[in-house]
Formats: sequence, C-alpha cells, structure tokens
Amino acid sequence: MSGLKGLPTRDAYGKAIVALGHKHRNVYVVDCDIGKSCKTTDFKAQFPDQYVNVGIAEQNGCGLSAGLAACGKIPFVTTYAVFGSMRMLEQIRQEVCYPNLNVKIACSHGGLTPANDGASHQGIEDLALMRSLPNMTVVAPADYYSAYALVQEAAEKHHGPLYIRFTRDAVPFIYDENDTFEIGKAKLLSEGTDITIISNGDILSLCVAAKNELQRRGVSVRLLDMHTIKPLDEEAVRTSIRTTKGIVTVEDHTILNGLGSAVSEIVAAEGGPRVARIGIRDQFGESAPYERLLEKNGITVDEIVKQAQRLLG
Repeated sequence: MSGLKGLPTRDAYGKAIVALGHKHRNVYVVDCDIGKSCKTTDFKAQFPDQYVNVGIAEQNGCGLSAGLAACGKIPFVTTYAVFGSMRMLEQIRQEVCYPNLNVKIACSHGGLTPANDGASHQGIEDLALMRSLPNMTVVAPADYYSAYALVQEAAEKHHGPLYIRFTRDAVPFIYDENDTFEIGKAKLLSEGTDITIISNGDILSLCVAAKNELQRRGVSVRLLDMHTIKPLDEEAVRTSIRTTKGIVTVEDHTILNGLGSAVSEIVAAEGGPRVARIGIRDQFGESAPYERLLEKNGITVDEIVKQAQRLLG
C-alpha cells in the first residue's frame, strides 16, 4: 500500500472527538498517557475540563469511564488496542458491559500496523475478545473519512458499550467526507454475481485492488465493507449467499473469532457457499515492515484473487 494517498484513521479520531466536544459538553476523553500518539492532545487543549489523564493505568481508566457514564457523560477511554482489549478486559466485562454503560473504547494501533514494534504492540486479537462480550458493539473503520463518521455515530446515535479500532499508519482513502455510515449496516462498494469479498479496517483498500483485478479477468465481484463486526449485518451476508457463488473474508486480525468467523457462522446456519478466510494465522506477530507482515500471512491482493478463483473453480 506504499505510495497511495491517505491518512491514519487515528487522525480522524482526533479530529472527530474535537468536533464532538464543541457540540456535546458531556463528551469526555479518558486518556491512558498516550494522548500524543492517539491524537487527543487537541481535545485536551480545547476542553481541559472534559479531559482526564489517568496515566499508564488502563484498568483505572476503564473504571473511571464507567463512573462517568453512570453520571450521564459519554467517555471515550483512549489507548492502544493491545491494552484496551486485553489489559482492560476484566474491567470492560464487569464494569462496562455487565451494567451496559455508555462507554466508548477508542483504540489505536490495531492489527499489524505497529509493524516494527513487534508482537507486544500488535493487537491482533482485540476484535475477537470484544466480540465475545455481551452488550458490546465492535467497529473497525477502513479509512480516514469512515473513521470520522463512525466516531460521530458512536457518540450521537449509539448508546452502550462500543469498541472502535484505529490504525497508526496512513491508509488509502476509499470514501470522502460526503459518505454516510450506520453502525451495524455494511457499506456496499460494488455489486456482483460471482464472488463476494467482505473486509474492513486498514486492508479494505487491498480488497478494492483485488476486486479491480478480478473484474479485469471477467469475474463479477460484490464487495462489502463490514465495518461493524458486532452486530454483524446478517442480511448483507445472506444477500451474498443468495447472489454469489463463494465468499472471501479479509482482515488484519487473527482468523479465529474475527470477521471471517462471524461471516462463517451465518453461512453455516444458512447452508451457503464455501468461504475462504484470509487473515493472520494462529500465531503471534513479529517485528518487520508492515507489508512484509501482511505478505507472510497471505493478506495480499494476489492471495485474495487466488482464493476467489479457487472458490469459483
């Protein structure tokens, strides 16, 4: 994806949270001492009374956010995906999801994008963990504009626990500022009758490139941005089952209990076509350039095209 114009989705979060601060004085940021990296410093400067830095204490940040939500505030507890999904997991389950409080968990550095930082910083299990929690909504925007819009949606139109994942590095633009998004509703990028590709997050741009290559080869491709993993847009999957001959899921996440698993559950229940899951194998990440890590796990345009043709073959 080098050389393609774009911005990190964490930048969109920083802009969106400031816009929300101007409109809603009950929006708070609870920062876990990485505001510069997670792009909350502008919010701190403009709304110091709505900003709390708990230090490197993610579990306390989650508990404080639960308290704020219980008082009618809309807190965005902000950290890295590895800490927001794992270090905070018990507090999210017990203090946020169980009482069904309106806490938003905003996490940067999701998936393999920390790259050279290695396995300790690559949150490749986060969506699976969050997806397993009752009352939790799980969102993974694909580019800057969808991230901005979905942060707005999370605050203004969604009530309850929500986990939203951002990238550290720039990702290509797919949408523009006029596109609209609805939490729980997949975004249809193209209609097709041969194969469906379902993806989300930072690697959706690879799927756009794969769709173009498949269409060049005469394959009709239905492409879905499944930005909300939970609740999954089941009707969008059922439509794909009815109208295409196979489904390829692609994710920057372990293939265990992530997007591919969620789609496969619907396909199994409906008796649908074969599914090929592309994502991180059952292994930890490692330190390497981002594109090299994607290649090692088969998250490439060539592999998406290959798996689509295999299902059609």
